[in-house]
Amino acid sequence: MRRLPRVITPALAGLLIAGLAATAQPAQAAQLSPPAPVARNAQVAQTAPGAPAALAAYYGQRLAWSACGGAYQCAKLKVPLDYAKPAGDRIDIAVTRLRATGRRLGSVVINPGGPGGSGIEAAKNADAFLSPAVRARYDLVGFDPRGVGASTAVRCFTDAQLDAYYAIDRTPDTAFEVKNLDLAQKQFAQACKARSGRLLPHLGTPDAARDMDVLRAALGESRLTYVGFSYGTFLGATYADLFPGKVRALVLDGAMDPTRTGDEVGTGQSGGFGVAFDSFLRDCFRHADCPFRTHKPSAANTKLEALLKRVDKAPLRNEYDGRQASESIAITGIMSALYSESAWPVLRQALADAFQGDGTRLLLLADLYNERRADGTYANSFAAQEAVDCLDHPSTHKPDPRNGTSPCDYWPVRRKTSVRPLRADGAPTILVIGTLRDPATPYKWAQALASQLSSGVLLTFDGDGHTAYRKGSACVDRYVDRYLLTRTAPANGANCPKIKPATSR
Repeated sequence: MRRLPRVITPALAGLLIAGLAATAQPAQAAQLSPPAPVARNAQVAQTAPGAPAALAAYYGQRLAWSACGGAYQCAKLKVPLDYAKPAGDRIDIAVTRLRATGRRLGSVVINPGGPGGSGIEAAKNADAFLSPAVRARYDLVGFDPRGVGASTAVRCFTDAQLDAYYAIDRTPDTAFEVKNLDLAQKQFAQACKARSGRLLPHLGTPDAARDMDVLRAALGESRLTYVGFSYGTFLGATYADLFPGKVRALVLDGAMDPTRTGDEVGTGQSGGFGVAFDSFLRDCFRHADCPFRTHKPSAANTKLEALLKRVDKAPLRNEYDGRQASESIAITGIMSALYSESAWPVLRQALADAFQGDGTRLLLLADLYNERRADGTYANSFAAQEAVDCLDHPSTHKPDPRNGTSPCDYWPVRRKTSVRPLRADGAPTILVIGTLRDPATPYKWAQALASQLSSGVLLTFDGDGHTAYRKGSACVDRYVDRYLLTRTAPANGANCPKIKPATSR
């Protein structure tokens, strides 16, 4: 799950980053399609008993697959903009699949997280999401949820506006900086309304889950097999709660707690990144290229905090293009590298460069996090993230620029979902995975989701970084593969050990 902090106060910066060691082209407006006939598939329609009569055409549609690069096929799924008015406007859901390499059992649908993550792009890196053993028996199916990417997409800021937005000072020291940050949040919300107003009320996770059930039927599957990462766990749990009888197997890796408000999500992630940075420091001290030149976490934190204070006053130079690496960009770059232990060597070098006044690597890490392409264009992931989050996870306080605001504080659409536990009564066993030092989805969230789900079982990975499956743990992969292939889940509370670190160098 990706989320920019409302405001980075000195205390939050310490917790977020240092952990204190005590512990394409400018996007166009969204296009909606008027009602029109949907290609029917009578055989598939029979796989969706109980579907509302008004939705029969959607549930019975046939996907028109076409080649779209290599072994991949692509199609567009039609779904109603508003499930309460299925005869009204339609929107498109972009879908891709990679056929099973062996004797086929069915389809596995994946979601990489976000919200705002592209399942189309994720599927291009198939081995990162499904093992060869599973891909031999299942088609890998990725899709862009409503509002995202190649589907009918939400649009807000232009690329140039996003450059300015991401660089804005999130450690406001003056009344002017406080006002400037608050104004940027208001302007973002206003831009979303201006460019995507009709789409915004219909981007909550329950709508995406309903789309996923239409997709299940269009794939010819009587029950859904699904692997969701990060935000994808919330989407998967919501699906199971709405359609418990349509679940075959659900893997929810890097779990979110459905009962958290927006403020609680932010607080939890701040603590998670603090724990993750502490783990990074312990590993850093083992390497000759560690830029802190100390084995004392407190001294390392002091050095980093001093760097961030300097960057707040004078942004780092950037050898890549004309942009400067502001303090906000530097912090985002650090956060980006904490998502994966494999990025820690890059973070060591990026920090070493930053101490010498060069912010190029930190800026490129931030670009990776913000999904900024080499040509200066952005994916629409942040716009989609805000549009979904503002409906799913409400703020519990009145806007107060002094304490930081977000676009959700000025969102033009009222929240349409309630924050509540998801039980999915009647669903078969659902596998929830939590990583002990996950920065973006703290381990206690996985514990909470597994306990809320009536049939949830928890698998714990003693690891670092965000999510666990296909991250190098043979133990985790073995448990997940067996569950996907045979529906045999590990015992609730099963554990996978920490991966042995590489030899010090």
